[in-house]
Amino acid sequence: MMIKPLNVLSLMCGTSFESLKNAFVKTDGVDIYETFGESEMPLPAFLRVKIDLTQDKNPLVPDDKLLIDTVENDMTDLMIRRIDDLMQNTEQKIDLIAIEGPTITHCPEKKYTYQLGKGQQIFEAFHIPTVSHFHNADILNGGEGNPISATYFNALAVKAQKPILFINIGGVTSLIYIGDFGEMISFDCTAGNAMLNDFVKKHGSIAMDYNGKCAALGKPNLRIVETLLRHRFFEKMPPKSLPRNLFNDKTEHFEGLSLEDGAATITEFVAESIVRSVLHMLPSKPNQVIICGGGAKNPTLTRLIRQKLKKNDINAEDHDDITPNDAAAIAFLGARCYYHLPITFPETTGVSAPMTGGKIYQKEQKNDHSRH
Repeated sequence: MMIKPLNVLSLMCGTSFESLKNAFVKTDGVDIYETFGESEMPLPAFLRVKIDLTQDKNPLVPDDKLLIDTVENDMTDLMIRRIDDLMQNTEQKIDLIAIEGPTITHCPEKKYTYQLGKGQQIFEAFHIPTVSHFHNADILNGGEGNPISATYFNALAVKAQKPILFINIGGVTSLIYIGDFGEMISFDCTAGNAMLNDFVKKHGSIAMDYNGKCAALGKPNLRIVETLLRHRFFEKMPPKSLPRNLFNDKTEHFEGLSLEDGAATITEFVAESIVRSVLHMLPSKPNQVIICGGGAKNPTLTRLIRQKLKKNDINAEDHDDITPNDAAAIAFLGARCYYHLPITFPETTGVSAPMTGGKIYQKEQKNDHSRH
């Protein structure tokens, strides 16, 4: 197959369940030629509630599968309507669609993971090759299944001063380190938006801590922060992945706190655990640090991270020439999967060998590179 640039339309919904993001990317899976049309729409409230019900359900269990199918159909219908709307409003020819729905379960030790979104239905709706389920091949071959976007960040950083570190704050937080010679290291390092969103939704009936306002008005309980930092997850060396709800057994610590103090405590915990991972789990100090993902829109959180890094002589200022985008990453991975290029590596997920992935749905055949 000749590798040529593709116009890829991607949809992505992260583990914080906040919104459905999209991007148009011209890429061959090696270079990024153009990124445009980036936007996002909030997930409907009813769908967020339904997705919550599927958390940690196992698609291999019949009763769980029935619930998952119902919610996945709703998610897929939303994706189809969104794709149709986007295609109606662009003159670009779309060569490939790539989707990454919300992760409802992620269990590397039991070798299963599941993201909502039916690629076959999307292909049938538009008759455009569609890629989904990027994580499965990795997790079935000994990998953690997350994070999977190191190749995208490597392409973004091709002209950057290295070592460079991306702090990608989504539902959970990942670190992606690109070394002097292009070596890639990535791992989930701590909680992220999901933990904060769940708390403010429960105690303040709001979807998220908009602009970090609740945390900015509160005072963190540092004893609780230190208790959380003793969680066994932080003792594990990378590669490693973090299930969305791993810290749920610790949320009882927040129950006696006000909305503002609880938000401040979670924000302090996320910032401190990020910085400790940067200091103790990377091969060298990065020359550049870029904070990205949905958490980059929380000024209280980003200010804390920058202050803590600065105390350790690490600069984390914004870089206008490098602007990561979660949906664009899925488009880039879609192109790599379409051309059978590896998306994960032993140093990024712990997989046994460089591994491609994704289920590809296209005309007259269904190529399944997830090997199941």
